Amino acid sequence: MIQPELTTLSLDITDHIATVTLNRPSKANAMSVEMWDQLELCFNWLDANPEVRVVILAGEGKHFCAGIDLAMFGGMAGVEGIDPARAAELLRLKILSLQGNLTAIEQCRKPVLAAIHYTCVGGGIDMIACCDMRYCTTDAYFCIKEIDIGMTADVGTLQRLPYIIGDGQVRELTYTGRTVHADEALNLGLVNKVYQDREAMLEGVTEIARQIATKSPLAIRGSKEMLLYSRDHSVQDSLNYMATWNAGMLSMSDVLLTAEAAAKGEIPDYED
Repeated sequence: MIQPELTTLSLDITDHIATVTLNRPSKANAMSVEMWDQLELCFNWLDANPEVRVVILAGEGKHFCAGIDLAMFGGMAGVEGIDPARAAELLRLKILSLQGNLTAIEQCRKPVLAAIHYTCVGGGIDMIACCDMRYCTTDAYFCIKEIDIGMTADVGTLQRLPYIIGDGQVRELTYTGRTVHADEALNLGLVNKVYQDREAMLEGVTEIARQIATKSPLAIRGSKEMLLYSRDHSVQDSLNYMATWNAGMLSMSDVLLTAEAAAKGEIPDYED
């Protein structure tokens, strides 16, 4: 598959692991119009690429992500002379579009591991909330910044974060806009592990990605599908969907290959 042309992201695929790197270091990886669109383009492509089994999302330069590029707000302001209701509808459609840009990360069938260093605020929180797991460096800090610029976070933080760190914690961070540092982020469950620096983090996260890449791709995809579905549905509905899923998607070839490889002390070589 031909890789998409990306100007605000860089993309590398090695040994079934895709590394997507936010690549606007001179702007602290602030999320420009182009980056929002390219995130969706990139993750849709990764979803469709059978070679890719797991994705690492990282940031180039000093910061992971400084949030939305403030220049975008000028383009989203109401247009003079337009009926207020119609202007509101245009803004609603824009917000839905931005939500879709990030939802592509969550809906990517391959696990996405966020590797966060130093700054992760505003839109950066929306982005990492879409990932399966989050890891950070000791100098990382997190902030739901929207409240400090007079707006309600509207691209996914308030909808996803309560399932990650708990409702009461999200409310406090949302209402106060206070900064959370790496040690507290670990205690809250926002991140899985804290590393000394970016180099150690990328090495550690890549090793976790390698472990995931050795598993049956169909089993991993089914697991992600079930976890997302169960988050948004009742236990009974989720159990019913699970039974239906495995009735159609359980690969006995992968099960037998796993058993044969285990008996030989080898790593299974699954089809993409």
